[in-house]
Amino acid sequence: MSISLPTTMHAAFVDELGPAESIRYGLLPVPRLADGDVLIRSEAMAVNHVDLFVRSGAYRTPMTFPFVVGRDVVGTVVAVGTEVTRFTPGDQVWCNSLGHHGRQGSFSELVAAPAERVYPLPPGVEAAQAVSVLHSVATAHLGLCREGGLASGDTIFIGGAGGAVGSAAVQLATSLGARVVAAASAADADWVRSCGAETVLDSRSSGLTASLAAQTPTGLSLYWDCAGRQNLIDAVPLMKTGGRIIVSAGLTATTPLPIGAMYTRDVSIRGFAITNATVGELREAADALNALFAARGIATRIGPRLPLSRAAEAHHLLETESGSTLGGKIVVTP
Repeated sequence: MSISLPTTMHAAFVDELGPAESIRYGLLPVPRLADGDVLIRSEAMAVNHVDLFVRSGAYRTPMTFPFVVGRDVVGTVVAVGTEVTRFTPGDQVWCNSLGHHGRQGSFSELVAAPAERVYPLPPGVEAAQAVSVLHSVATAHLGLCREGGLASGDTIFIGGAGGAVGSAAVQLATSLGARVVAAASAADADWVRSCGAETVLDSRSSGLTASLAAQTPTGLSLYWDCAGRQNLIDAVPLMKTGGRIIVSAGLTATTPLPIGAMYTRDVSIRGFAITNATVGELREAADALNALFAARGIATRIGPRLPLSRAAEAHHLLETESGSTLGGKIVVTP
């Protein structure tokens, strides 16, 4: 459809891979709308660890420069391509798969996204609250359901449960009928319990493995260390026959692998990144998240709220501060 749009917009972008300080804030041309695209006026964006990896080059993906950073966005549709029938201007929508595989990111006033990667935002859901869980709940859904094969009645362990993905995984696993034993810092213990964990262990305790074994005498169906420490020497002996270990964090982690205990217990290790998920898999995760939105069934914590002009500071904060210091997800607004 035809609509009058500005020719330039403010955006946070990089001209080459590098540190957080390489992010610039300035004017870029408004993206051209392809036939299958939706143009979104952004209202809220979030900063994820994967955004840091893409911007720094630690996670290699095709990109063109200047490259707009960011993955997640909530906003309002202002225009649609000629082939788009699912959305019209004025719709409230969200997207969580920008900024990689050749797609520009979300940290701009106007964002072009393929319509197949855009989802409606249920009525009454506030933009900042929504954007704070887009990446984490979708990751949790893929990890628990696609990779972990979670079933009602399973006993699972979630490490790093105070973080965004960890706390989302606790909530989703509980809603699916699993028994959750979690590990988190003492400062996050009450939050993790409120998310549904039956037991919360101190992640910094030297006796964590012994405590976990005592809490799960019949073994674990699923083990997911969202903190990325990946201590598989201790994890594998805790598993039931046929148990699954999920790996989605710890980009530079290395760990010995207890092969004998793995094959004698039929234990499998499944590594995954949401970045590699198909459009169909992302849509399944989006449907699950929208169901939670509609039922007001997902809790979140929001930390610093920064304007788009301070995107470099937002990246720096996530790289240098602990989750407990930040107090929750960093949300950026235009």
